[in-house]
Amino acid sequence: MEAKVFNIQGKETGRTVQLNDSVFGIEPNNHAIYLDVKQYMANKRQGTHKSKERSEIAGSTKKLGRQKGGGGARRGDINSPLLHGGARVFGPKPRDYSFKLNKKLKQLARKSAFATKAAENAIVVVEDFNFEAPKTKDFVAITNNLKINNKKILLILGENNKNIFLSSRNLPKVNVITTDELSTYKILDCAVLLISEKAVAGIDQHFKVEEN
Repeated sequence: MEAKVFNIQGKETGRTVQLNDSVFGIEPNNHAIYLDVKQYMANKRQGTHKSKERSEIAGSTKKLGRQKGGGGARRGDINSPLLHGGARVFGPKPRDYSFKLNKKLKQLARKSAFATKAAENAIVVVEDFNFEAPKTKDFVAITNNLKINNKKILLILGENNKNIFLSSRNLPKVNVITTDELSTYKILDCAVLLISEKAVAGIDQHFKVEEN
């Protein structure tokens, strides 16, 4: 699969890059995507929720009324879950929501995410660029030139670039990562996948390393 390479002025450079069909051209596996995204969201949960049970409520243990003859349901002390201010029945406890997925499944999920974006024509390849100093307006100018300024963008770089990261940090619809930080959730959670020329080779290398 070939993709045109654009410069930061939004014009075609006349060059093309080859997007690996084994990554961008596969049939997406929706169930693998679902599991990987579910794991990503689960791992972000703190799991610190807690409500008090009956034995943890501070209050008298004296029985409030006799067992029978009161005309209503039987109840025990003031800590009863049936009363206002009482304990909670089967309330949440601190727990770990994370779970394990096989590496090959996670790899398939990321490939499926790339293939989904390719099928949507939501991939733009841009030549490698840099800023002399961090300037948000310079990054905004690039998105305007590429006509993607009003869309949620994920920029994938071949390596860390502090100036590019700082230039995009204040833009709420822009996220910048390297090929080492790829995740199914991040790939899908954007309208446009902006890939630097160097990152195309980095994506291939990323999956080759995982296969080995």
